[in-house]
Amino acid sequence: MHPENDPQYKGLTVNKGIAQPPSVNPYLVRVKRKRTLTSGEYVEGILKGDISILGQAVTLVESTLPEHYALSQEVIEKCLPYASRSARIGITGVPGAGKSTFIEALGMHLVNKGSKLAVLAIDPSSERSKGSILGDKTRMEELSVSDKAFIRPSPSAGSLGGVARKTRETVVLCEAAGFDKIIIETVGVGQSETAVHSMVDFFLLIQLAGTGDELQGIKRGIMEMADGIIINKAEGANLEKAKLAQCQFQNALHLFPAHESGWVPKVLTCSAFHKIGIEEVWQMMEEYIAFTKKNGYFDVKRKLQAKYWMYETIDEALRNHFYKNPEIEASLQEMEIKISNDELSSFIAASKLLDSYFKK
Repeated sequence: MHPENDPQYKGLTVNKGIAQPPSVNPYLVRVKRKRTLTSGEYVEGILKGDISILGQAVTLVESTLPEHYALSQEVIEKCLPYASRSARIGITGVPGAGKSTFIEALGMHLVNKGSKLAVLAIDPSSERSKGSILGDKTRMEELSVSDKAFIRPSPSAGSLGGVARKTRETVVLCEAAGFDKIIIETVGVGQSETAVHSMVDFFLLIQLAGTGDELQGIKRGIMEMADGIIINKAEGANLEKAKLAQCQFQNALHLFPAHESGWVPKVLTCSAFHKIGIEEVWQMMEEYIAFTKKNGYFDVKRKLQAKYWMYETIDEALRNHFYKNPEIEASLQEMEIKISNDELSSFIAASKLLDSYFKK
């Protein structure tokens, strides 16, 4: 019914309506999806120092898709001849020790001296949500806008070995892109230090004053791995405490066995926020690298690290192959239920699954 056609509305003027508009915006410009680059194009871009292509290559390395894995390995293999030309520095410390602030202070110091710097941060993932904040870059305001710096946070996503392998592969890509200084940051909890220690030349531990006496220092196994220790936030009223902590840690280091390199670790104080003592810390790192290159330990350590990562890669590949096996995937849930109901012990269940896997 159209009331406007009724005789009683004869004097009513009705304007003609509009045509039914299309359901899709006619002005929409469809953006073509970027095609996947070939391994040759990735390598060419990386060698030119193209940060955008380097970022894409790192994403490719971090991907869990099988087709991405094959392509990333091809890219890494082609980049290997251009790698191993940088100083690799590992930095760890408890949360709140000022690692990100220190990395920015040291990074700007290196960049201003003409170096190209890559910062790779391993960010622990939440056990509950499985997510990571990846917020380290936000604390490096000056460094993140420098055209001579590349900052890349990576989530651990529950598999520390996997992330450590991917970080090592990222180091190869960064070195091929012309970065002569690589800093790998990890938070001082869990086993991330062991993984990072096995891929760097110099391992730095950042400590705070007032976190315990020298006995506390002895108890921490991480101190055995450190090539240098710095007491951060040595400023204002905290300066005396920092100097005291420096003496205590220096005393504690004498109780450890001598390093294979022959190097005696040093303990320094600094204030990353006020950029005090940064030059001295870098001098210590340079001294260590020159010392180990002179006595041959530098090359020996890198060769040992390469062997270590071969075994780590084998371990990870076997683990992935086991869990992705269809029969194992089908049996896992059944075994979990039996363990929950106390029908089977964890060890017998594991033994049965392994027997099933190896009998194939």
